[in-house]
Amino acid sequence: MFDDLFGALRLNDIADILILTLIIYYVLALIKGTRAFQVAWGLLILIPMFMLANYLELYTLSWILDRFSVYLVLAIIILFQDDIRRALARVGNPLFPSMNRGMETQVVEELIRAVFALASTSTGALIVLEREGSLDDYIEVGVKIDALLTSEVLQAIFQTSSPIHDGAVIVRRDRIVAAGCFLPLTTNPEVSKALGTRHRAAIGLTDEADSVVLVVSEEEGRVSLVSGGKIRVVPDAKELRAALKKIFTVEPVRRRLWFRRAM
Repeated sequence: MFDDLFGALRLNDIADILILTLIIYYVLALIKGTRAFQVAWGLLILIPMFMLANYLELYTLSWILDRFSVYLVLAIIILFQDDIRRALARVGNPLFPSMNRGMETQVVEELIRAVFALASTSTGALIVLEREGSLDDYIEVGVKIDALLTSEVLQAIFQTSSPIHDGAVIVRRDRIVAAGCFLPLTTNPEVSKALGTRHRAAIGLTDEADSVVLVVSEEEGRVSLVSGGKIRVVPDAKELRAALKKIFTVEPVRRRLWFRRAM
């Protein structure tokens, strides 16, 4: 049987499989970090369930799953239109943009200096670091700046006397592109109610978009790192430096190596 199968396999078939594999990988990369990504994995359970129902001749379950599949695409478009719109916006971006090839050491050091300087004076701050996905939707509602990222500029923005201190700063590569941006608050019931608005906004954004957020607590003067909907306190510059290096250098390198092997 296997001889017949592989004997009939053409080069065109192999190319077809490889192209389809890369398309699936690219689609998953586009929706990574969004709610649609989590739901996509959940929907995959329906495929073996449908096959099993047909195999065991469970007619009622097969009928329900068959009717459900007819409206599945429409339901996904309606429920996740924002996520789909953001994912489509990424199509024009490189799969591995320059930001993910390793943040410049100077940029990381400027960020570290800024957040711990703000923490020392208990000045609240919310700094978003764009990754693979575009954050243009959030940039549009903020104040455009387009300034080189420096510790001094970040500290000036978040001073209470600044008219744009109340909101998030969005960083793209080595530039501050906007300030005073409003982020979506998390709706996850498992998030501690003790967390303030800044922390809930940081979690909410990283639930929906592939980004990293640095939060400085105004009440406690602590620095937190938020990624993938998870938050953790970073007590010192050394730990924050290691965390940023892992996120922006190690992980993208692993993805590029995988992509090259797949090619």
